[in-house]
Amino acid sequence: MRILRRDFVRALGGSGACATLPSSFWKSQASDSRERLAADPLRPQYHLLPAKNWMNDPNGPIYWKGHYHMFFQYNPNAAVWGDMHWAHALSADMIHWRHLRIALAPTPGGDDANGCFTGSAVDDHGTAAILYTGVKTVAPEQATLRDGVHNFREVQCLATSDDPQLLTWTKWDQPVLQPPKDPRLAGFRDPFLWREGENWYLGVGSGLFKQGGRVLLYRSKDLRQWEYLHPLASGKWTGKESSNPVDSGEMWECPDFFPLGKKHVLLYSTAGQVIWESGELDPKEHVFHSERRGILDHGAYYAQKTQLDAKGKRILWGWIPETRAEAEFSAAGWAGCMALPRVLSLNSDGGLEMQVAPGTQALRAKSFVLPGRHADLSQMGHAMEEIQIENLAGELAWKIKSPRFTFTLADRSGSWWSAKLEPKGAAAVTLTVKGVALEVPLGPKHEIEFHLFLDASVAELICDRQHVLTTRIYRKPEGVLRPRFSDNDLPALVSLEAWQLRPISPDRLTT
Repeated sequence: MRILRRDFVRALGGSGACATLPSSFWKSQASDSRERLAADPLRPQYHLLPAKNWMNDPNGPIYWKGHYHMFFQYNPNAAVWGDMHWAHALSADMIHWRHLRIALAPTPGGDDANGCFTGSAVDDHGTAAILYTGVKTVAPEQATLRDGVHNFREVQCLATSDDPQLLTWTKWDQPVLQPPKDPRLAGFRDPFLWREGENWYLGVGSGLFKQGGRVLLYRSKDLRQWEYLHPLASGKWTGKESSNPVDSGEMWECPDFFPLGKKHVLLYSTAGQVIWESGELDPKEHVFHSERRGILDHGAYYAQKTQLDAKGKRILWGWIPETRAEAEFSAAGWAGCMALPRVLSLNSDGGLEMQVAPGTQALRAKSFVLPGRHADLSQMGHAMEEIQIENLAGELAWKIKSPRFTFTLADRSGSWWSAKLEPKGAAAVTLTVKGVALEVPLGPKHEIEFHLFLDASVAELICDRQHVLTTRIYRKPEGVLRPRFSDNDLPALVSLEAWQLRPISPDRLTT
């Protein structure tokens, strides 16, 4: 079950009578909650997430004065979606994070009274600036977000900061951009920006009912006065009726657009998938012409966002949502985490490739290397027993040469995670992980590379740098994890390395 950003019943409970309870009660409750969160074996240890409660989209990641700043959607009051704030974390390497105070909060009575939604951060001639979507509840005929639960009017808002650590932000007194007056409008949110010379360009996720999603393009010289140009790119409706236009492809969420290699890349989330397209940007008309298209991640991954790192590489971030029932993650006291940073590139055919950022190598504590493929089966079996991943925190990389292969990580209770390959004609294989199947073309050597990061209930798998599948696993572990292969599979194994990974926090709560 894919759980998206606003598909939640906000049953936060509580009443004014609770305020009469003594402060010692609340201190005891906080201590109990902290101990419970720290002891939860399903809570990730090296992925970014807040100490408690709900998080979703990465917002405005930016490299600023020698540090990486990550903002993200955050509910400070419960482990369910609602009351969206911008949380703030700081890092020197995009792996180890220090949580800072909340950067943006809704303003009572303001245009963001019901939430500071997703947006972007940029360097505006030495001043940090955030463009984000503010929402407030309005009558249905004035709403731009009507998903069967909410009637929100979405506007684009500006906040700036002169603080070297970006701790304090000043909101512009009025929205800088109102939605188009079009009765067919199916959403108006999640802005991204880029600059060409003296001009800023702003893309906003949108769409038209019964037509399809699109990105609306605007131009400005000061981030405050915007001129509408035209759609940067447009898509097609799925033809399916839905109360939420994102589910039917009538609206694109979280668009992003950037140059990569000799092409441009467009990312967006719609109809339960994150889509990438590569192609050409017409430099005069500022219209994107798509040439290649694919799915960014076939699993539990949504609301993608990119930034440039200190060396100018394009870094991809994404939200890993919960796939268990709301009652379960609400009771657990936390929900969602950030995916590991991935370095993006394009291959010679215009296909999008990605690798987990090399900073994760600093987490490696103990390594295991399987003997070469010419070792006998007894040597291989003995070396396999030496591989033990403790506390569900590990990294594995392997290469095979066979169209049929099964890789399993198991504890005392049996299989924890597995990937199965089966032939699909002569030039491709079918890769299946936790019931999700995708086609993987075979290269000229018929070798396939895998890279897996396992962190408590999160497993991020990248195959041949192009085929990605993030899964959630909600079973408490029974001892260490070990790889398991059949005797028929072992001869196909070209190489295997594994690493025990260190947590970035001693208590899973903060850094």
